[in-house]
Amino acid sequence: MTAVTWWGHSFVTIELPGATVVTDPLMSRRLFHVRRASDPPPAHATRADLVLISHLHHDHLHLPTLRRFDDAVPIVVPRGAVQAVRSLERLQTIEVVPGDRLTVAGVDVEVLPARHDGRRDKRPGAAEATSLGFRFGRDGTTCWYPGDTGVMDFAAVEPVDLALVPIGGWGPSLGDGHLDPEQAVEAVRAVGARWILPVHHGTYWPVVLRSSGPTHEQWFQRPAPRFRAAAAGAGLGARVVMPPMGVRTPLPRGTMPV
Repeated sequence: MTAVTWWGHSFVTIELPGATVVTDPLMSRRLFHVRRASDPPPAHATRADLVLISHLHHDHLHLPTLRRFDDAVPIVVPRGAVQAVRSLERLQTIEVVPGDRLTVAGVDVEVLPARHDGRRDKRPGAAEATSLGFRFGRDGTTCWYPGDTGVMDFAAVEPVDLALVPIGGWGPSLGDGHLDPEQAVEAVRAVGARWILPVHHGTYWPVVLRSSGPTHEQWFQRPAPRFRAAAAGAGLGARVVMPPMGVRTPLPRGTMPV
């Protein structure tokens, strides 16, 4: 059995058989110009055997959050990340590039490309830190997390049990290098997944923008229902898992939704 907990944005805990993996953890109430619309994750959200970081943007590689994990937890990061973010030197980092395959903490990890400018503040070395996606698993249970990415040819990714697919941003516009809800559905359909959890939506909002009105509705409230509707239209609706933030949800591997 696999269980999944979405903590908001792209922070997800995936409980594989015998190992727990976390993606792009972020626990801050506020990050520069954006504020979290819900309570931050509790302390136990930092329990993990492995952390995967897709790129260097502050909402995906958040040093204060990473420092809250146990010092022994390995953190997989894009190659060049340690040069660009010197504080990473004090953490258990493993630098990778697309095409790498490795086993860390008992988890098999395939590193995938992503179409996203993930540089951090244009610091020296940041240009070398390519944005990543991941396909990972253990004991036959698999997961796909593409990180932030624009539209790509996802058909080369082998089918998985669980897909964590980004469907939005923190608006007033989505910008390049991201998937909107409809594009996210097409990406998952190209890959194939037993279960689908949409991420990267409905968590942070700019403090200078009103938390009501058409802009907030379009870019904060609507991505989730748009994704659900698009998934239903593509015949994937029964596979979508959208639990409230922080709610642990078991996903029985032996049951394929119809």
